[in-house]
Amino acid sequence: MTRKSSVSADRRQFLAFAAAGIGTVAMPTISRAASSNEQVRVAVLGAGGRGGEIARAFDKCTQSKVVMVADPDQKRAEKLAASFGAEAVTDLRKALDSPDVDAVAITTCNHWHCLASMWALDAGKDVYVEKPLSHSQWEGRQVVSAAEKSGQIVQLGTQQRSDPIQMQARQFLHEEKGLGEIQFVQANRLGTRGAIGKRDTPLPLPKEVNYDLWLGPAADQPLYRNNFHYDWHWDWNTGSGEMGNWGVHILDDVRNVAYQDQVSTPRAMMAGGGRVAWDDAGQTPNHHFALFETETFPTLIALSNLPLVPGKKGHWQAKGELGVSAPNSGYAVVCEGGYYLGQRGFGKAVDRNGKTIRSFKANVGLVAAHVENFVLAVQSRDGSSLNAPIENGHHSTGWCNLANVAFRAAGAFDRDQLIAGSEISQWPALIDAMVSPLSNHGVSVSELKSSPMFTHDSETERFVGENAEIANSFLKREYRPGYEVKPVAQTQAVG
Repeated sequence: MTRKSSVSADRRQFLAFAAAGIGTVAMPTISRAASSNEQVRVAVLGAGGRGGEIARAFDKCTQSKVVMVADPDQKRAEKLAASFGAEAVTDLRKALDSPDVDAVAITTCNHWHCLASMWALDAGKDVYVEKPLSHSQWEGRQVVSAAEKSGQIVQLGTQQRSDPIQMQARQFLHEEKGLGEIQFVQANRLGTRGAIGKRDTPLPLPKEVNYDLWLGPAADQPLYRNNFHYDWHWDWNTGSGEMGNWGVHILDDVRNVAYQDQVSTPRAMMAGGGRVAWDDAGQTPNHHFALFETETFPTLIALSNLPLVPGKKGHWQAKGELGVSAPNSGYAVVCEGGYYLGQRGFGKAVDRNGKTIRSFKANVGLVAAHVENFVLAVQSRDGSSLNAPIENGHHSTGWCNLANVAFRAAGAFDRDQLIAGSEISQWPALIDAMVSPLSNHGVSVSELKSSPMFTHDSETERFVGENAEIANSFLKREYRPGYEVKPVAQTQAVG
């Protein structure tokens, strides 16, 4: 894609602004003119499994091409770049400085998503950033503000937003009132994983990895897991656990279909769970359940990486008092007259006896469709055409961030305190479904944590009231020098 003028600010000017602590997009950016017949030149930042999938989607899109791949792991960068005849670099800032790059696809580790987005916006690039948007709620808001001020096109990689059945289900539930009034939602991510090991000595770092670049904003801490790549998901320093990994997809669907995007973040939440049965180096819970209260109806979520019975196939069960089981990686919208059961690529409405009323399915390649939606928006310069605009993605990521905060701020397990959180009978039934079978794994209740109800102000994006101080301490991380996310002046009052 050609430009009328360079969109990259002089690197020395950029560093001067950053050193002064001035937030991103405080310095001017130059908007480019784009025409619909120009190919969008994309740099993929992050060459892991997801990076490869996103790169292939951009490569197959006729309106875009992959011209550069950046990854701190040199071997990974070179291998993926070779697939597309693209340039391989280890430092993503080289892609941001390049006049031959129009847009970036950020598929790094979670802890890099926001900083990479901010730097890309500073450089005048359009941004496709993988979910979850943020590693903490505060930094997600900075990306939203930076995107608004820059005028760039920014989309979150929640590809289910590009599935036509989402809007069809919304219409069925809300306009047609096909199942009557919504009472509550239960979301599930019940998929087995394994332990990540627990070494006696720190993991030797791969020689091909520039570890300083890999860490970026994260603290420099020894790693005691067995594998360097991917298992960063289960370390709070770099990942967001299963809640941020899969939970964001499912809760984004819930916000879209059940709440029609009219609820930004929940007004209150509580959580329970633990990392149990494995005795590994992971920190994030492998067994996690939460209650979200909103101004309309509540949502419950159950996540587990454990099988119901050790050594046997089969995921955890979290049916509770529901007349039907919600999908293992999906959700049930519980209504007066039945249930809407939604999951990736498929949905169906059933009556109270489980009889199918209507099915919803579209033969759409979701990643390809989502990437194309972004590319077309880049060409047209019409951000309103995005299926997953960044503020919407910030809100959906927020549900996950807040559920993680509730877990991290939790204390000793207190079933009575949890049950008092909701009058919906499914809530104590879900708690029991998540807790009682843990005895099969030799896990006692004393190994679990639970939180009180935390109250959250969606306007200020901070906790208020009782127990707010400890919860607010998890809303912003400490950044490593040289890799700070700078505050951006807000367009509205956000704390």
